[in-house]
Amino acid sequence: LRLKIRRFHAVAKWTWNVGDDEEDVCIVCQSAFEGVAPGVKFPGDECPVVWGKCGHAFHLQCVTAWLSSQNNNTCPICRQDWEFGAERRVEESGAAS
Repeated sequence: LRLKIRRFHAVAKWTWNVGDDEEDVCIVCQSAFEGVAPGVKFPGDECPVVWGKCGHAFHLQCVTAWLSSQNNNTCPICRQDWEFGAERRVEESGAAS
């Protein structure tokens, strides 16, 4: 028996482990981290989540737009001077480190 695949629709679920359930939305664009920032077509590597040294998380595109629109580079939430934090890796257990 031979089958010919005519169409293939790949389906994937992408999640970012950013902490509490309350923190699962980018405060700049109000979209879930599992979703995408405005102007981005696909979640995941095309729309990464970044953390500041202050610990707050945002879509990379959102915080970049925020910083370019401000006279001073501050976190959109706590107004501390913005610095990108260390990259957080997801361990096999699913917890961010």
